[in-house]
Amino acid sequence: MSASALSSPEPHARPPLASLVDDLFAVRRQTLALASHLGPEDQAVQANEDASPTKWHLAHTTWFFETFVLQPFVPAYRIFDERFNFCFNSYYDHQGPRQPRALRGLLTRPTAPEVLAYRAYVDEQLHTLFASARSEDSDLLRTVEIGVNHEEQHQELLLTDILALFAQNPLRPAYRESAKPSVRQDLDDMVFLSFEGGLRFAGHEGHGFAFDNESPQHQTFLRPFKLSNRLVANGEWMEFMADGGYLTPTLWLADGWAKVTKEGWRAPLYWEQNQNHWEEMTLWGLQTIDPAAPVAHVSYYEADAFARWAGKRLPTEFEWEAAAEGVAVAGNMLEHDALRPLPAGPRGALRQMFGDAWQWTQSAYSPYPGYRPQPGAIGEYNGKFMCSQQVLRGSSCVTPKRHARKTYRNFFYPHQRWQFSGLRLADEA
Repeated sequence: MSASALSSPEPHARPPLASLVDDLFAVRRQTLALASHLGPEDQAVQANEDASPTKWHLAHTTWFFETFVLQPFVPAYRIFDERFNFCFNSYYDHQGPRQPRALRGLLTRPTAPEVLAYRAYVDEQLHTLFASARSEDSDLLRTVEIGVNHEEQHQELLLTDILALFAQNPLRPAYRESAKPSVRQDLDDMVFLSFEGGLRFAGHEGHGFAFDNESPQHQTFLRPFKLSNRLVANGEWMEFMADGGYLTPTLWLADGWAKVTKEGWRAPLYWEQNQNHWEEMTLWGLQTIDPAAPVAHVSYYEADAFARWAGKRLPTEFEWEAAAEGVAVAGNMLEHDALRPLPAGPRGALRQMFGDAWQWTQSAYSPYPGYRPQPGAIGEYNGKFMCSQQVLRGSSCVTPKRHARKTYRNFFYPHQRWQFSGLRLADEA
């Protein structure tokens, strides 16, 4: 998940401090649990320029609380290590210079045990702060709430980055052993559901937490449209490949075709052909591809080309949000513990809106009408990234459930593939 949405919109009725504190330490424990399956060597290496080492995720989320909660709200707070601001700052120019993102894997020091000691120190200081904090301190509540959601983002990033790392290891190691067996099922026919057009509200309505890029709520006009009842599956992607999808320039946007020819793309990321069948690198190691499971790890360029090959298109983010109205936020997410996309279940006419794989839309990532970045370092992330990226909606198999909602705007550059990104088709009514 993009770790770039770190500011909250207009104030809402936040949970009481005690509830937020419970959420905070539950999330902090969960992050450590996700990292506990890895050795020190696993945690130090960076898979590519888009990814970060696990150790960096553990330290950066800790740095966030030290920098934006402890230092402002604890008089005479003693910083754990002044050098860590350079090492574990991400994109906050207000906080000064930082280790270049592409070089985070060079940070062999501090060691993994030192990073754990850093987390323990900051957690202890947080406990002390909350023991005497005023429950009506709205600035503290707001910052803690952002910090909790920020760490959930990094839980998803931690897992996707580990998959990217292990996929490049010739031993094809598994992040976890003994995957839960998935129930094999036939790929059912894709059905297109019709939705009315007209003026619709889009964006966060102000109840519960949201990042500032989800606001302000505004009206948008939609023409009547159709949306597929499930995500595009691996079996359908194999048909696209067999029909020369990666070899037909007329299916591709110009930048996408340039990427295909330069990088030699012939299948989704992590797919490997073994004699007469395809396998896929997963968090459970190398697995035979399930034709009924949703395709993942495809770029926007690939999603757009597939849609054109199928005679359809990608939905806009506003069509997706209108279709998601009233759909329960439920599905194969992190708590399900599958750690990979699963075939669509039989429940509901509109399936897989949440979980399994993020869904590319044709919408460019840009500000909503009336959007203004908030002042200060903590509002730095969103506004300055609203260029040259595409919006994805829904959530994935490694998204924490609390982090999913119908207004969430994930965003990546159109060539990026290492996330659990898939697609749903749309059409004119």
